[in-house]
Amino acid sequence: MTLVFVVILIALVFEYINGFHDTANSIATVVATRVLSPRQAVIMAACTNLIGALCGTAVATTIASGLVDPRVASQEVLVCALLAAITWNLVTWWAGLPSSSSHALVGGLVGAAVAAARSWHVVIWTVPDPNHWYPNKGLLWKVVVPMFASPIIGFVLGFIIMSLLYALLRNWKPRTVTNTFGRAQLLSAVSMGFMHGTNDAQKTMGIIALALASGTTTGRFDNLPSWLSFLRIPHPDPGQAVAIAWWIKVTCALVMAAGTAGGGWRIIKTLGHKMVHLQPVNGFAADTSSAAIIGVASHFCIPVSTTHNISAAIMGVGAAKRFGALKWTVIERMVWAWLLTIPVSATIAYWLMRLLQAGGFAD
Repeated sequence: MTLVFVVILIALVFEYINGFHDTANSIATVVATRVLSPRQAVIMAACTNLIGALCGTAVATTIASGLVDPRVASQEVLVCALLAAITWNLVTWWAGLPSSSSHALVGGLVGAAVAAARSWHVVIWTVPDPNHWYPNKGLLWKVVVPMFASPIIGFVLGFIIMSLLYALLRNWKPRTVTNTFGRAQLLSAVSMGFMHGTNDAQKTMGIIALALASGTTTGRFDNLPSWLSFLRIPHPDPGQAVAIAWWIKVTCALVMAAGTAGGGWRIIKTLGHKMVHLQPVNGFAADTSSAAIIGVASHFCIPVSTTHNISAAIMGVGAAKRFGALKWTVIERMVWAWLLTIPVSATIAYWLMRLLQAGGFAD
């Protein structure tokens, strides 16, 4: 039973790091355009992340039962997955690269599960759903396709919205544009923070639910006192989703909000200053584009990368001004971080799991 609590503790550490690592996603533009001070922006992001995290569990369900076979998701697997994701997050945070915490967690989960089962068959690649036009489970449609599609859509949508704004505002005075979109950007930044919470915070909810379901199935919770009975989560039947208890939602939401309040200034500097120079109207276009994409993804239970979306939207907004305005050396480093996140975190988790097996700490 102790191992279950270790998993929960490490999961909450990951959630806290996710909060300060991804703070830049929801506040980089509003800080860069000086619409809000860094302190005001962090408080706003923490509050909106908290509210968003409490709204729904669709993405958490995907993480808990839509990517790998829940039967192989032991506490040891989850520990290795989380440690791999935390390691990659800290490395990219130190380097100031806005990589995806979501993809780091997914990569860690896949790598550790494959090592535990010694087979790729535990990975759920795709599961067609006769009741919907889109598959409802699977690494291919829930992670791999959105990993490439969502940044492209973010870039195109940011480019279109910014181009339309240039056309509509061409006769406005610069001061009027700045004042108007300084206020409008507050709304778009709030939307971005809320959508960030609806998607990112839920990934850890899924991990904790997996750990508790596994603990119930293996009998580790058989001797729990009655006041801890809320920890028992029944393992789902084949094809069914793991239940996400209310207290898991609240705990993860609060921890992520606390992490957000810690700030992530290295990544804010990359997104808000190094990639392209932003004005309030640019920040409004980027936030609006990214929030729209994340909202749609959350509706369809897809754990997309908030980082990828806002970064691509900022690129699209900058390209609408002129392609030469983009700093391509910074963008190249970011894209490499995006591409390496899943394979590197999967590799770290795989070898961590193999070490546990070699040491006799896991089957």
